[in-house]
Amino acid sequence: MHPTLAETGFVWFQRIIAGYCLLFGVLYWVRLIGVYDGSLWRFDLMPVHWQIAAVTLAVFFPFAAIGLWMLASWGPVIWAICAVTETVMYLAFPDLYGHRLLIVSSHLVVALLYTAFRVLIHVQRRRAEQYS
Repeated sequence: MHPTLAETGFVWFQRIIAGYCLLFGVLYWVRLIGVYDGSLWRFDLMPVHWQIAAVTLAVFFPFAAIGLWMLASWGPVIWAICAVTETVMYLAFPDLYGHRLLIVSSHLVVALLYTAFRVLIHVQRRRAEQYS
């Protein structure tokens, strides 16, 4: 059986998100090793709360990218850990991490699109089973 348009779109969606996860991971690594000149843009100059968050996300985002690109079941789980971590950082602790509503909003949009794809694929498979 050939994949449906929704299944093909879901594969591309996951791979696009994988690219973004890799980009976010690289940006956290850039911050950790101090490539960029700026305040708090080097591990030894960061406060402890930023050190913990940056190290965690610098490791998790690339793993999420690998899992999403390979279409592994654990890829979206690792992405969700990253998304929840950043959402908590920027919504629950804005005095420590700042306000990044664009990042929080993007995570919400990705989660909604992921859910919509999964529901659509599930409905299509149920319909196909009924007619076969």
